[in-house]
Amino acid sequence: MPSEQPAARLNDIIENIERIRFHVLNMEMANFLSNPTAIDATERCLQRITEAARKLGGRFDDVYPETDLPELRKFGSVLRHDYGGIRPDLIWLFIHERLPALEKMAITELAKLEC
Repeated sequence: MPSEQPAARLNDIIENIERIRFHVLNMEMANFLSNPTAIDATERCLQRITEAARKLGGRFDDVYPETDLPELRKFGSVLRHDYGGIRPDLIWLFIHERLPALEKMAITELAKLEC
């Protein structure tokens, strides 16, 4: 069931994207891949993001197809249950290629709710 508090979930997404940026600040991919603390912290933030996306439900799926929210929600299951198979190199690509669109969506929709 979708959350009755979409603003809180959108804020969760924004906050955890900001945390990820902090965790990888000034890192190149090689630095990230050799830093288990940064990997673990990033994965935890991604878990929170995917949970927020799950709680938002499908309300933004068709409006923001570039975010691929259905796949993001599935990714949460992988993070929770198949964590041994997580590839840090794909996490690195994900945070650089997918998070900007997700952040833009969250900021846009949060602004609409605050009007």
